[in-house]
Amino acid sequence: MHWDDLRIFLAVAREGSISGAAKRLNVQHSTVSRRLLVLEKSLGTRLLNRKKSGYALTSAGEELKHSATRIEMEILDFEGTMGNQDCLLAGELHVSAINNMASTVLMPMFASFSLKNPHIQLHIEVSNKYVSLAERQADIAIRLTNDPVETLIGARLTTIASTVYGGSGYLQHLRGSDEQPRWLGVECCGFHHAWTHKACPDHRYSFFVDDTLLTVAALEQGLGLAYLPCFMGDSNADLERFTDPDPQLDLGLWLLYHPDLRQTRRVVAFREHMLNQIQAQIPLFEGRLPRLADRSLVG
Repeated sequence: MHWDDLRIFLAVAREGSISGAAKRLNVQHSTVSRRLLVLEKSLGTRLLNRKKSGYALTSAGEELKHSATRIEMEILDFEGTMGNQDCLLAGELHVSAINNMASTVLMPMFASFSLKNPHIQLHIEVSNKYVSLAERQADIAIRLTNDPVETLIGARLTTIASTVYGGSGYLQHLRGSDEQPRWLGVECCGFHHAWTHKACPDHRYSFFVDDTLLTVAALEQGLGLAYLPCFMGDSNADLERFTDPDPQLDLGLWLLYHPDLRQTRRVVAFREHMLNQIQAQIPLFEGRLPRLADRSLVG
């Protein structure tokens, strides 16, 4: 058996599909299929069964997954040990981050890390859903939580404050009338959904969004009120706060990774880079800066 074949098998086992594994490994769909067939032929047994929802491991596939995972951990340990002796930072680094942060405030930080470390192949993958670091769906996850998974290690980068925002025109109209506030139906994450559910007890919404960037766009059109993290709402000159931030809504921004990667130099370098970069932005994250329009008047 070749490690490349095992690596492809692990990707299929974790992603549940050949297309997902191909995307993950940045190879052709046909390459994944061909290498799997070669591996099954060399072992003389079937490793995967095709189902409507994707692929499921056979009993032999489960055994091979455990063995291949142990091999992968040994390779990672070796990389960590050798990495401490080698001044060159290189290799792939997969970072899972929340869409509204990855595409806005975190992107300059990702870009500066990449420019400083050109031999690291940095993959930024956006998802608001849980990713399994134990299953190597990512090397690092940047997540909003006050209860990080106990089996992971990492660092708390900062606190994210949130509050209710609306378009400037809509809020001006609302404050000059006796109308009840109109709320957006938010389905992007559990936090915003729960907060909105509590703030709008009759649950009457006429417009729904499932992404925070869509929330911003809808607020700009005057469609109502919605919760946003302050780093987004305060950076948009077309939006205003409807209320002050509530400390009970504060969330921790964590950079998390599996303990097996604690000595991997590219992981350590990325963690230190993000900690340093975040420091300069803490007032923005914590909601302690005036909104963008007010800051421009001060300048």
